[in-house]
Parts: sequence; C-alpha cells; structure tokens
Amino acid sequence: MTLQSIENYGIGFQTKVISALLTDKPFLQNVNDILIDEYFSNTAHKWIVNEVLKYYIKYHTNPTMDVLKTEMKKVENDVLQVSIKEQLKEAYKASDETDLTYVKEEFTNFCKNQQLKKALLNSVDLLKAGNYDSIRLLIDSALRSGQNKNIGHEYNKDIESRYRDEDRSPVPTPWPMFNEMLQGGLGEGDFGLIFGNPGGGKSWTLIALGAHAVSLGYNVIHYTLELSEGYVGKRYDAFFTRISVDKLKVNKEKVVDATSDLPGQLIVKEYPMGKASMSTIESHIKKCIDLDFKPDLVIIDYVDLLSSKRRNGERKEEIDDIYTSTKGLARELKLPVWSVSQVNRAGAKDNIIEGDKAAGSYDKIMIADFAMSLSRQKKDKVNGTGRFHIMKNRYGMDGMTFNAKVDTSTGHIDILNEMTEEEEDAQNVRPKQSKTEIGLDNLDKEYLAKQFFALNK
Repeated sequence: MTLQSIENYGIGFQTKVISALLTDKPFLQNVNDILIDEYFSNTAHKWIVNEVLKYYIKYHTNPTMDVLKTEMKKVENDVLQVSIKEQLKEAYKASDETDLTYVKEEFTNFCKNQQLKKALLNSVDLLKAGNYDSIRLLIDSALRSGQNKNIGHEYNKDIESRYRDEDRSPVPTPWPMFNEMLQGGLGEGDFGLIFGNPGGGKSWTLIALGAHAVSLGYNVIHYTLELSEGYVGKRYDAFFTRISVDKLKVNKEKVVDATSDLPGQLIVKEYPMGKASMSTIESHIKKCIDLDFKPDLVIIDYVDLLSSKRRNGERKEEIDDIYTSTKGLARELKLPVWSVSQVNRAGAKDNIIEGDKAAGSYDKIMIADFAMSLSRQKKDKVNGTGRFHIMKNRYGMDGMTFNAKVDTSTGHIDILNEMTEEEEDAQNVRPKQSKTEIGLDNLDKEYLAKQFFALNK
C-alpha cells in the first residue's frame, strides 16, 4: 500500500475519519502518533487534522466545535475558510453513520502500513551501516502503531474532558428536582431503579420517563415482560393525549394528532417473563442499531423477570447476577437504563419506603447508580397521591422524600414538594402489627433461617 492509496477510499471515507477524530477520543489516542495531514487529499481536511493534533497535544482531548470555529476565523484565505466550514458540517453530520467502526479499523491499519513503509525506507541507510538494532526498533515501533493506547482516564491530563457537556450525555427525567440531583438526568452507563409496592404505579413511572425522553427527541426502547406490547403502546398513547386507556378506543384520531410529530422514536418489545435474559436484551439492542435505530435510553419493566445464567444457585445469587449484567450492559453500550423492582411485604405497608425493604436482594441498591421508591397506600390510590423517597444517588444528595401527585390513568406524575423532617416522622408512624402480620418474603425468611443455624452450630 502506498501513500497515494488513501485516494482509493474517496472523500467520503476521509470525511468519516475526520468525524471520528473530532468525536472519538480513544480513536484519536490510538492514531495521533502516526497521523499526518499528508494522508488527506482535501486541503480543508489537512487543516482540520493539524488543528486536532495541535489541540490534542496541549489538552489531551478532542477539540470542540467552538474551538475549531475560533481557529477557523484566523485563516486568511477566504476560500479555504468556507471549505473548512463545509467539511466540519459534513464531518459532524457523519458522526451517526453506522459504518464508522469499519472506517476507524481500516484507517488504523492504513496508518500502520504507512508507518511500516516509512520505517523500511529509513532502514536503507541503517542497513548499509549494519545498524540492525536501530532497524529492529523502527520496525517494532511501526508494528505497534495503531494499538489501543487508552490506559484509562488520566486525571491530570483529562481535566477538560471531565467537564465537556457530552461527557455523560444525560437523558432528563420529567422532574426538574430529580434532574438537578442527577446532574441533568440518567447518563451514559447509568442504571436507575424505582422500587414500589404492587399496583403502586411503578410501570406508569417508566412510561412517564420514556414518553418525556421521546418528547425531547431521544430514541427509546421499552422492554416489557409483564404487559403486552400493544397495551404498553396504549399507555404511551394515554400519556401523550392525557386520555385514560379505557377511553382511547373512541379517541383514536386524538392519538394520531398527539403522536404524529414526536421528535423522538419509541420501540416497545415484549418478552415472556423468565424466558429472556440480559443477553437477549443486548442482542435486540444491537439488532436495532444495525437497522439504523440507535437508542438513547433503555427501559426494562422489569429486570427481576429476566432469566439468569446461574441456574443452580440460590434465587438471591440469580437476582444479583441479573442486576450486575444489567449494569454491565449499560456501561458497555454507554446507555442509561431505567427499571423497577418490588419491595417486600413489610415495605409495601410503609408510607415511606426505605432501602432496607428491597425484595429479594439488598445488592440491587448497591449496583444501581440511582434508586428511589414510590409509596402509595390505599388512601393515596383514592386521592391520586404518593411519595417518592431517594434511596441512593451517586451524583448528589439522597435521603429526601417528595410528595407527588400521581395519575395512573394517563401516567402523569407531578413532584409537589420536599417533605419536612416532621412530615416524614409523621408518615413513618405505623400501626402496631401482630406477629402474623409482620411481612417477610421467602428470601427474608431463608436468610434469617441460615443466620439462626449459623449462630447455633
């Protein structure tokens, strides 16, 4: 392969390489030491490459569009300045192309071959001098070119990248107070969990999260393991139209009007409970990406109903495995994931559900990045009220409780105000229970039994 070979890839290929240099820091880390402007035929591309390298050497990250605009104004050649502007537009437009992975891999191999060619040419004089050690070093260095040099987040060097707007790319919730606590919303790789009692509105809360994201222009995949795809779709219809599900059939024209201009897209996918695993979810997400649907948010209703790879262990171990896999998938695909989970029978009777009432395994809360509970007693269901309690928050404060107005006919939920300590204390007072009323699920009983026998060996 010769230096002219890059021409065979065409201007479109080169534009996509520029796109990767501007938006993909690991790619820039891999090729910055072998990247030269001679690889590009377009003068504007050469300018962009030099600016990217200059910025990376100084700040160890990709330059933003604002930085490039500022530098572009310093170009004295008006024709070149216009060309640079057009090529930057094309490069950022290409950042969503599905073949960028191939382009990056192909360009890395091309650069490696260029470095090898350069090393061989430089070795001619060394060969005549018999300097074989230097030749070996040149060849070894060329063969290592393009390898992954990302050793992690370099704390002192990567200060600017930590504070770029796209560092987490959070997807906002419908509730400003929660967004503030989450520094904008659930971000890439984050796992958010909502606990609640049966019939308390957990699934409607997921509808509110998904519908709000779609209304802001985000793409959402909603996995349902309890309800049918069609019924979940009707719940979204109810949210967008503010018409209860039971009255939608005679208001289909309003559904069309309310959903025809939504800026984001929604896919609802149903799997039988206990049959699908996290690998099933991952395969479907990748299939959607292959079909040009790139999700920004994943909703799973709900994770506990997935099957585990661990078949012979205790149920708690299976649950922990499922939750660990969910968090791992979120991190790997750089997607925020929302799900819900049940509380045990004791928690179902609480006016404010604390973290120790998670059914099945307390490790759920340990794995999640953000966990909150929704408590709705019989009186709340009649009055359309409830209480959200922030159990855990990696991005800010937790332990607060908020009064809420909850409409489970359309999924609209309003956070009213944060409760005072006195109000929380009043809500936490529970009637005295008899021994037969103390709510322990089977996993709680199993754990206590094991503890008892362990202490009395």
